[in-house]
Amino acid sequence: MQKQLGAEALGTFWLVFGGCGSAILAAGVPDLGIGFLGVSLAFGLTVVTMAYAVGGISGGHFNPAVTIGLATAGRFPGGRVVPYIIAQLIGAILAAAVLYVIASGKTGANLGSFAANGYGAASPDGYSMLSGLVIEIVLTAFFLFVILGVTHGRAPVGFAPLAIGLTLTLIHLISIPVTNTSVNPARSTSQALFAGGTAISQLWLFWVAPIVGAVIGAVIWKAVGETD
Repeated sequence: MQKQLGAEALGTFWLVFGGCGSAILAAGVPDLGIGFLGVSLAFGLTVVTMAYAVGGISGGHFNPAVTIGLATAGRFPGGRVVPYIIAQLIGAILAAAVLYVIASGKTGANLGSFAANGYGAASPDGYSMLSGLVIEIVLTAFFLFVILGVTHGRAPVGFAPLAIGLTLTLIHLISIPVTNTSVNPARSTSQALFAGGTAISQLWLFWVAPIVGAVIGAVIWKAVGETD
């Protein structure tokens, strides 16, 4: 199991370092900035690359909500949920720490929200707590539904990482203005620890909503998509 946990930590590190790193280091660079379209693509690419690299070792969850959703759907042993989540948190926090060191090395650096998630005044475009709660639940539910579908035995072999990465890209394209996109409690926790303040006080939503959404997605899949 140590190899699986190591793969989850590495995969989650890459997701946070690549996705949040693109937001912190590259999104707002004058004339060269990649914008939220580039950040969305970066998050998708992290999942594609690591799912192909270590998905065969650990399953390529890289997200506590995904782990819980897969367990709910009967695709993952319940006894491994907590160790997987711990490994994911370790990978995410280490990535955030490395990003903090890099971002702090620029003269006059203003780290702002440090790519944290938020609602209300902390929402990129001022969306309410209810808006954040609903969009995080809905998008995580669909994320789990897609994951369960593309990893089913009847799905085309070898394309699951690509489909999952594209889905995460789409999710970010929809929800960056609302919450800065979580659908992943490990990603949210890692950034909140360094952003502090409001990011910490609002972190509860980015655990509750993705987990609720993941469970809903799993239940819907079992009712609609799980066939003999």
